Amino acid sequence: MTGFFDVKRNPGRAYISFAVLGILLLVFPFFADNFGNSWVRIVDLALLYIMLALGLNIVVGFAGLLDLGYIAFYAVGAYLAAFFGSPQFALMLTTVGENFPAFAQFLTTLFGPEIAAKGFHLPVWVIVPMSAVTAGFFGALLGAPTLKLRGDYLAVVTLGFGEIIRIFMNNLNAPINFTNGPQGINAIDPVSIFGVSLGGESGADALVRVGSFATPSVNAYYFLFLGLCIATVFFSLRLQNSRLGRAWIAIREDEIAAKAMGINTRNMKLLAFSMGASFGGVAGAMFASFQGFVSPESFSLMESIVVLAMVVLGGIGHVPGVILGAVLLAALPELLRHIVEPMQRAVFGKVIIEIEVLRQLLYGLAMVVIMLYRPAGLWPSPKHEDQVPQGGEAVKP
Repeated sequence: MTGFFDVKRNPGRAYISFAVLGILLLVFPFFADNFGNSWVRIVDLALLYIMLALGLNIVVGFAGLLDLGYIAFYAVGAYLAAFFGSPQFALMLTTVGENFPAFAQFLTTLFGPEIAAKGFHLPVWVIVPMSAVTAGFFGALLGAPTLKLRGDYLAVVTLGFGEIIRIFMNNLNAPINFTNGPQGINAIDPVSIFGVSLGGESGADALVRVGSFATPSVNAYYFLFLGLCIATVFFSLRLQNSRLGRAWIAIREDEIAAKAMGINTRNMKLLAFSMGASFGGVAGAMFASFQGFVSPESFSLMESIVVLAMVVLGGIGHVPGVILGAVLLAALPELLRHIVEPMQRAVFGKVIIEIEVLRQLLYGLAMVVIMLYRPAGLWPSPKHEDQVPQGGEAVKP
């Protein structure tokens, strides 16, 4: 499979493969419309998971740092988009007025009565960079105290960080209501591009109209997420082949040797945490705008494990493999729901094993089988990717 997309070894076949893949991706939503919007929505979520998995791949795959709290950065981006793209600021200001009237009056004067009444509604072009920068800051904040930790110890600390963020989101509704607690934040603005809302018109069809052309909202989000995924893949590939990527790979293979060769391992690790977190923040902002609602339940430990499983299943450190793993595990629950559940009803007259239970069983089984028979993943990284090319420049600190 790798040979079909290897530009260096067989550029002709690679470009043909990319062209065919691009055509399939462009026509997919129009073909899937014949079977309802649910399949396009599944792929929309799969594209978000691809962005998440590629971000985690920077930390786990490139730098070799086991991160079990990655979903926290997803939550940071989602809640940031929710806070600045919904009436939540006005609700927060109400609780500020109940506890600190003078400060509430100051905020009302600072931001104006309209924002105080309706909340912030910033455009996506502001929210996305803000989410990336904020999540990157939290990534560096997580990385700073873990620089000397490795393996299981690092995993436990990052797991704790992820749970801290989720618990904060769940309880940060008193005395000042920042997150609305377990009820979550709703009425989040959909993405709007040049005045066209991707949420579509109100109603069951939710059509997005541009002149005489109309398409369902899920199709519009599909093309937006596809563009973001392509940009993420391009950035990941360029990053992998850069000096920075080589430094991460050196740290992953042997940190002591990398340090002896002059690589500043402290800065490289912080950059890995921060850049990986930025991907998660952008994906979280898109998730909030797409769903129109966020709550702490969407950012549980299980979500971190699922994203890590995507990286491990596809191939740690290999961008195409990570994409494959993300697509397989993101689509698996819906395939089970559409295929296995009706099959059980047809054979047994009822559902014997619930879909969620079966999904967890298959996740565990897939991990065991992969670790036993393909420890490098379904689509492992070619050996030449981890080698410095002849005549290449040495990695500098």
